[in-house]
Amino acid sequence: MSASDSDLLYISGTEALAAFKARKLSPVELMRAMIARAEAVNPKLNAITLPYYEQALAGAKEAERRYMGKGESPRALEGLPLASKDMSHIAGEPVSMGSWSYEAYRSDHTSPTIGRLIAAGALVHMRTTAPEMGFSGITRSPRYGISRNPWNLDFTPGGSSGGSAAAVAAGMTVISDGSDGGGSIRIPASACGLVGYKAPAGRNPNDRSLPLEPLITTGPITRTVADAALMQNVVSGPHTDDLLSLREKVVLPEKYPSIAGCRVAYSPDLGYYGVEESVARNTKAALEVFRGLGCTVEEVKVPWTTANLDCWKIYWEALYAALMKDMMPQWRDRIDPFVVGIVERGLKRSGVEVYETTLHRGAMYQGIVPFLEKYDVLVCPTLAVPSMPVTHSETDPSFKIAGKPADPYCGWFMTSPFNLLGQLPVITVPSGIGSHGVPTGIQIVGRSYDDANVFRFAAAFEQAAPWRGRRPAL
Repeated sequence: MSASDSDLLYISGTEALAAFKARKLSPVELMRAMIARAEAVNPKLNAITLPYYEQALAGAKEAERRYMGKGESPRALEGLPLASKDMSHIAGEPVSMGSWSYEAYRSDHTSPTIGRLIAAGALVHMRTTAPEMGFSGITRSPRYGISRNPWNLDFTPGGSSGGSAAAVAAGMTVISDGSDGGGSIRIPASACGLVGYKAPAGRNPNDRSLPLEPLITTGPITRTVADAALMQNVVSGPHTDDLLSLREKVVLPEKYPSIAGCRVAYSPDLGYYGVEESVARNTKAALEVFRGLGCTVEEVKVPWTTANLDCWKIYWEALYAALMKDMMPQWRDRIDPFVVGIVERGLKRSGVEVYETTLHRGAMYQGIVPFLEKYDVLVCPTLAVPSMPVTHSETDPSFKIAGKPADPYCGWFMTSPFNLLGQLPVITVPSGIGSHGVPTGIQIVGRSYDDANVFRFAAAFEQAAPWRGRRPAL
C-alpha cells in the first residue's frame, strides 16, 4: 500500500467532508477504498458481522451527485463511511447483539443516534462485532468468535464496542458509533489508539429498550477529537424515544480557547486500581503535556474503593436480569455461560440492593466533587493495562495487575466509576504505546454536563501530542 493510499484510509471525517466539498475527493472513491481495506484486513480481525457494501456504494454515488450540485444539498455527514455497532437498531435490518438469541430478529425501529447519523448523510457500510449483549470489555461471543486488536492480534480490541474500534483503527471506516455502560466506548477506543466519548446521561438519546437508563449512553468512536465533536453535534438533543434525553442541545465549537492557566487534577489509580507500568509511564508523560500547555497539574487522592466495582456489578446484574430473563428458557444453552451467570445473580438481587447502588453513587460523587469544583478537569488512565489477551478469562482467580489482585471481569478497566456517575462527561484520548505494542489512553473527566470543557482539553492535548501518524502494521 502506498503512502497516499494509507493517507486516504486514515483520513478524518472533517478532512473528508472538506475534500468532498472542494471536489478533490469523491465519496465513491473513499467508500471503495474502505471496502477494499475491509476485505483485505478483516479476515485477521473478525470485526464485521454484516457488510452493506452495495447499499453503501449506491449511497456514495448519491452523495457524489449532491456535492456536484445535481441533487439536494449535502448534509452534515454526507458520504462519510460509518461502521455501526451490531447492537444499534436499524428498522427492517437484522441486529445480532452478538447472540444466537437474535438469530431471526429484525428491528422494528431505528435507534435515535444511528438514525440521526444516517439522516445526516453518513453511510453504514458494515455492522461490527460486540460480546454477547455487550457484557464484556473483551469482544468475543459464541456467535461470532474472537475479534482482535489491529495493533496486536493476540490482544482484544476492547469491548463492548470492540469491532467498531477495530474497524476505525484498521482504516476500514472513518467513524463509528458505540454504546457505553461500563466503558464500552472508552475501553476499545483506548486499546485501539482512538478517541471515544461518553456523553453525560441524557445528552445523547438512548434506544427505547433502555428507558430512563442513566448508566448507559451512546456516542462516537473516532480518530480525532474534531470528528467526535462532529458526530456529537449530530446525535445530541431531545428525542421522543427517551424521556431522559435533555431539551438542551450543546453545540461543540470547532475552536476552543487556550487551556493555559487552567488546573488539572490527576489520579494515578482512582484510589484502588493496580496499574501496569507502561500505562503509568504514558499517563505521567501526558501530564507533562498539560504542564507544557501552561496548566497547573496536581495529584489528588480519590477516596474510592473496590466497593465501586461491587456497586457497578449489582446494577449490571439487575439490568441484565430484567432484559434477558424471558429468553433464558429457550436460549440458555447457546448463551455465553458468564452472561447466564450475570442474569442468574441479577434475579437474586433485591430491590433494596439495587437502590443501595444509588446511595453508593451519591457517596461517590461527594467524594469527587471537591476536585471537580477546585480543578477544571480530572485526568486518569482509561485502562489499568493497555489491553487484555484474547484468551483472558473473566473468572480467572489468579488475575493480577502490577502484582495486585484484581477482579478478572471488571478490575482492569478504569471506566465504570464514571458510568455510576453518568452525568459526568468523559473523553478518552491516546497517551502512547504501551506493552506488547498496544496503545494506552487517558480519561479527561469534566463537571456534570460540561461537555465543551472536556472537548477543549482533549483538543488541546491532541494538538500538543500528535498521534495520527501512528498506525497499526496490518
